[in-house]
Amino acid sequence: MGTIVLYPAPVMGHLISMVELGKLITKHHPSYSIIVLTLTNSFNTGSITTYVRHISETFPAITFHHLPDIPLDPEAYPSTDAILFDLTARSINNVVDALRSISPTALIIDVFCTSPMAAAKDLNILFYYFFTSGACVAVEVLYFPTLDQNYLGSFRDMNKLVYSPGLPPIPSSDMPTVVLDRDSMLYSGFLQFARQLPKSAGIITNTFDALEPNPIKAIRDGLCVPDQPTPPVYCVGPLLADGGDDSHECLKWLDSQPKKSVVFLCFGSEGLFSSDQLKEIAKGLEMSGHRFLWVIRSPPTVEDDWDSLLPDGFLGRIKDRGIVVKRWVPQVKVLSHESVGGFVTHCGWNSVLEATRAGVPMIAWPLYAEQRLNKIMLVDEMKMALPMEESDDGKVMATEVEKRVRQLMDSGEGKVIRRVVETKKVDAARAMSDGGSSLVALAMLVESWKRT
Repeated sequence: MGTIVLYPAPVMGHLISMVELGKLITKHHPSYSIIVLTLTNSFNTGSITTYVRHISETFPAITFHHLPDIPLDPEAYPSTDAILFDLTARSINNVVDALRSISPTALIIDVFCTSPMAAAKDLNILFYYFFTSGACVAVEVLYFPTLDQNYLGSFRDMNKLVYSPGLPPIPSSDMPTVVLDRDSMLYSGFLQFARQLPKSAGIITNTFDALEPNPIKAIRDGLCVPDQPTPPVYCVGPLLADGGDDSHECLKWLDSQPKKSVVFLCFGSEGLFSSDQLKEIAKGLEMSGHRFLWVIRSPPTVEDDWDSLLPDGFLGRIKDRGIVVKRWVPQVKVLSHESVGGFVTHCGWNSVLEATRAGVPMIAWPLYAEQRLNKIMLVDEMKMALPMEESDDGKVMATEVEKRVRQLMDSGEGKVIRRVVETKKVDAARAMSDGGSSLVALAMLVESWKRT
């Protein structure tokens, strides 16, 4: 019946979420085929190539159109976000050529990939924005032109609370990283994108109605775009990849642990800590007395001397109740394991959704991007996490790690959070079942394609 083109940012978290959207479409509406436009970048080309090969072999309804490479020097950019914005901007002509040759029914673009919007209009192609993050971020983007007018100066320095529809008050320094500096190119690019967002045919978010009712209602009520109509919002989550490596050593270790006894610590693909911070985490875990599984991504400069990152004798002292794993574990498998009773997370949205679907309560320790906003939502709005608080120098001390782990695993407050998360686990499953809110939203999205 038609072809849908997906255009994700070339980073794994965004690519996986977009592909999961493609899987959802083809599963429930198989008359549509999916073509994913892919870019490579200089910092994770290998992982993207491997993932694309795997999807191509296992999901023939999803095909990939690789856009021509554009060499960039990562050292010339202040951040990963800056690289992504520039890479997608430079790829506009290649995207237009691809759209002309494919002639899709609709184009679904990542928030980093806004440059084809005008071309889609010229080619009479419906275009939609896909948020790999939650509705809370969609609120901040839609409302950002208003914030830009109401709050002068840089959010990083103004030391104020920021008020947006449907959200709790946000400390200005906890706004998404890309908007902290008013004079940066990222800020101006984000503002331009925010002004264009209401011109789309719709907004697709990787969330579900019962998880973020207040921000979703604020968008649907038109509160975030006061001066023009708000596009429809389609909440189709949780969109998450399943599976992983069943043979990983950590799963065998978890099999031998009591039910809900293990605290899992993992901080995403870019979650690097200094040696001093790693030592504080180690001390806090040791003092807590609880079992733990801790994933460490060490900087390349210390790869050959990895043990030096941890306190002397730490691994020997904790060997009966904890393990430390380098680089990677199958996170979905770990979170769904019955031995895992808590999750210390960087608040990346995929991780939040994975923990929600598994019913695992969280300790929120944000590091970058929109994660500080996610933390506030998790702690203050959703009541699904405890906050990990930094000291004045930005470090989290061992005593704080110990306090929060004990609080989550032992206290009445931890039990309350656990009950909330277990309720949201049920809500997540219901949203993706027949007649559930996310599948109803998907059907409405597909229906919008038929009206053209």
